[in-house]
Amino acid sequence: MKIATGLIGLGAMGSGMARSLRRAGHDLHVFDVRPGAAEAFAQEGGHACTTLAELGACCDVVVSVVVNAAQTESVLAELLPAMRAGSVFVMCSTVDPNVSIAFEARLAEHGVLYVDAPISGGAAKAASGEMTMMTAARPEAYAVADPVLDAMAAKVYRLGDRAGAGSKVKVINQLLAGVHIAAAAEAMALGLREGVDAAALYEVITHSAGNSWMFENRMAHVLAADYTPLSAVDIFV
Repeated sequence: MKIATGLIGLGAMGSGMARSLRRAGHDLHVFDVRPGAAEAFAQEGGHACTTLAELGACCDVVVSVVVNAAQTESVLAELLPAMRAGSVFVMCSTVDPNVSIAFEARLAEHGVLYVDAPISGGAAKAASGEMTMMTAARPEAYAVADPVLDAMAAKVYRLGDRAGAGSKVKVINQLLAGVHIAAAAEAMALGLREGVDAAALYEVITHSAGNSWMFENRMAHVLAADYTPLSAVDIFV
């Protein structure tokens, strides 16, 4: 089912999600604060919108992949007045669950449906359509947005029929992720202090019960001496 879909935010996650939507054959419209990013994406298929209002006016489902609640507020200020009644806004940012609940109520005043839909899995899984979405929405929102959600994620968890449940699970996931990163770093540091070969330690742990996704992923960067930041601490939780 081909749906007029808008995606806002062509960053590390959003660009991959947009490619998944394009691959699924949806009528895709994109917007980014960097006009060149939207134009470059559209050269391979899709439509680059120059304003959020333009995107909102022509889409049945709008997916927002911006950093935080403040950026989502900024998006809605321009987007919401242009959205049609019965269309759906899918919010993928990591936010306070109470903020997500407030977004749903605000959109309802305009007749716009809402999906609380934080995401996880990293840029590679976003690009391949294999990421995870932690969603909560009214049945009528799912009825419209399901084909779009399924195009972006291999796992679309339905956690409730009201906003907030998805964001609560995402916060719990982020807390666990932070603990695992800290534990992985301490384990590697301990091994190095004790004179253990770092590559050997990595090989053993990743094939033992002490392994975690975060150890396997993040410590690979340590072995490669690649300390390029991939996320910001102030948006982690």
